[in-house]
Amino acid sequence: MTPQQGGSSSSVWGRAEQQDFRSRVRGALVGAALGDALGAPLAGLSLEEVRAAHGPQGLTDLAPAYGRRGAVTAATQQALFTVDGLIRAQVRRDTGAWHPPTDVHRAYLRWAATQRDWGPDERRKEDGWLAREEWLYSRRGASRDCLLGLGNDVMGTLDKPKNPSAAGPAAAARSGPFGLLVGWEPQLVFQLAAECAVQTHGAPAAYLSAGAYAVLVHGLARGESLDGAVQRALVLLAARPGHQPVTDALKHALGAVRQGMPSAPRVDELVGDGLAEGALAVAVYCALVGEDIRHGLCLAVNHGGPSETAGALCGGLLGALHGETALPPGWVTELEGRPTVLELADDFAMEMTQGPALHSPVASSPGWLARYPRA
Repeated sequence: MTPQQGGSSSSVWGRAEQQDFRSRVRGALVGAALGDALGAPLAGLSLEEVRAAHGPQGLTDLAPAYGRRGAVTAATQQALFTVDGLIRAQVRRDTGAWHPPTDVHRAYLRWAATQRDWGPDERRKEDGWLAREEWLYSRRGASRDCLLGLGNDVMGTLDKPKNPSAAGPAAAARSGPFGLLVGWEPQLVFQLAAECAVQTHGAPAAYLSAGAYAVLVHGLARGESLDGAVQRALVLLAARPGHQPVTDALKHALGAVRQGMPSAPRVDELVGDGLAEGALAVAVYCALVGEDIRHGLCLAVNHGGPSETAGALCGGLLGALHGETALPPGWVTELEGRPTVLELADDFAMEMTQGPALHSPVASSPGWLARYPRA
């Protein structure tokens, strides 16, 4: 279905493939943001508190958080900067420099600046357009691990990760965009997601959950089934030290599918202590058993764990699987930052399918380099 090997430069895409890919990119990014926004009002609540506030069925529609309906959290903010970093990596490749983890790290530092600064600094031309979006300069529950990991310019690596004991799900929640590198081999997608996760989360289960999640999105974006994508992720996990909690969580999710009607207590049991592997298990389970996207996302947020993160992970899977037009339109219309998310999604799809027409070592579109500077 899609070109192979290393991105856009050596591939020729047909129009139908381009349109399908753009729909899946939009679906993955908007779907993740919807799940994030749906779960945001439930962050920090137990299942009993969720039911006390929203009735026995739990939350079934967007509700106010951060002063409005459809508000997103730091999970969506960081995912958008992941996309920005991946586009910038492709653009910088023209210079002979090619190290995507560094480019993504620089993008995360630009996100970190949004959590400290009052607003965009127009003097920093090297920031590109995304860091000048004023709505992103809102503090939306970013984890302490993310803020600490990006509190200075030193980049965490697999050999020397930041926050070696950090096991939360925030790194996984921003890792869906790595899976949209459909021209890459799955093991390279896994590796890149893990290398970028350790910039804030150094516990093996946290960065391996990020790698596994990226591989799931990758399989779906290439037109595969979620079951098939999970099996590939399990194979790739098996070769990694410290994989057992993530492997067990994914197998637990698959086993739960066969245990009768989905329910909030079953989801609550899957999420466990709310660490990365539990949120990943919830996302996979709810994507597999949901009757449709709305039902799957509601299942994914009604529990006592990190509702916004589990919702974002599930939404990314369902959006990549079904494309943007399957997303609930009433929710999409209320989503905070929707124009930015769609614009970034379209830029990513254009870069991956038509990058050589936008920039090369000898000639480049000035508009594109203004949006995504090589600096």
